Amino acid sequence: MAEHTNISTAARQNWMGLLARAPEGDLMALWARYEAQPGFEWLRNPEVGGVMVRGRTGGTGAPFNLGEMTVTRCSLVLEDGTVGHSYVQGRSKSKAEAAALIDALMQTSAAEAVRDQVIAPLKEQMLTEKTDRAAKAAATKVEFFTMVRGED
Repeated sequence: MAEHTNISTAARQNWMGLLARAPEGDLMALWARYEAQPGFEWLRNPEVGGVMVRGRTGGTGAPFNLGEMTVTRCSLVLEDGTVGHSYVQGRSKSKAEAAALIDALMQTSAAEAVRDQVIAPLKEQMLTEKTDRAAKAAATKVEFFTMVRGED
């Protein structure tokens, strides 16, 4: 039976958010290399649905409905009783399963190994991709300026 660790809500939100946004290929490649694949039972089989995405103008204005997004969710319980949940972008039931298993394992004594083998490399890959995208966008930035004409 795995020992449960004391985790903060913010820490769990961070790894679950990372798993939800992660590209499927990157997540599944890292998860496939994790050696201790645990046994589990479904509480809720993976199911595809939609959610309404809300936005705010300027990040602080009145909320408005931006549009719908497809998500897949599931819940499972490990053999030791630890429950894992996931909501992931898209229609991938295998990604939702992997994310729920990772969520459950991150609540046990296996958290350090999962963090080292899956979470940290995934976070690094996503940060590198974000930095590369920002650099490409910055390369196309045009600076406009006006010259003072001296007609004060």
